[in-house]
Amino acid sequence: MRRLSLIAAVAALAACGPKEEPAADTSAAATPPPGISLSDVAGSWTARVMRQDSDSVILTYELTASADPTAWTITFPNRPPVAMRPMADGDSIIISAGPYESALRKGVQVSTNGVLRLVNGELVGTTTAHYSVKTADSVATFRTVATKKM
Repeated sequence: MRRLSLIAAVAALAACGPKEEPAADTSAAATPPPGISLSDVAGSWTARVMRQDSDSVILTYELTASADPTAWTITFPNRPPVAMRPMADGDSIIISAGPYESALRKGVQVSTNGVLRLVNGELVGTTTAHYSVKTADSVATFRTVATKKM
């Protein structure tokens, strides 16, 4: 009888204890963070270009962005606009342009590609320039920071 009383007491205590939570359903896919669209950055931007290892600005240009990818341009001072080819992918905008005459190397053709992300209201990223030269310095990588014009 004692044994039966002990079993009943243990069962009663177990019933009064905290209930186990059901295991979380891990079969559901996690929701990815929202991506960026070209319309999110539409407008005029002033871009500053710096070498990877420096904060000194070596070049500025105006970036015109639009929801329409065929309307994107970069305009260097005292030069006609250069068409860009943007593509939104996740949290990034992948950009390419050229060939066009380099703003840094007079008389040299350059093609550029890069990636921009919207960070604290600025477009920040890297750009790789491919110069049409036969020397070892045919490729250069730069940092870009663009601020939206009001």
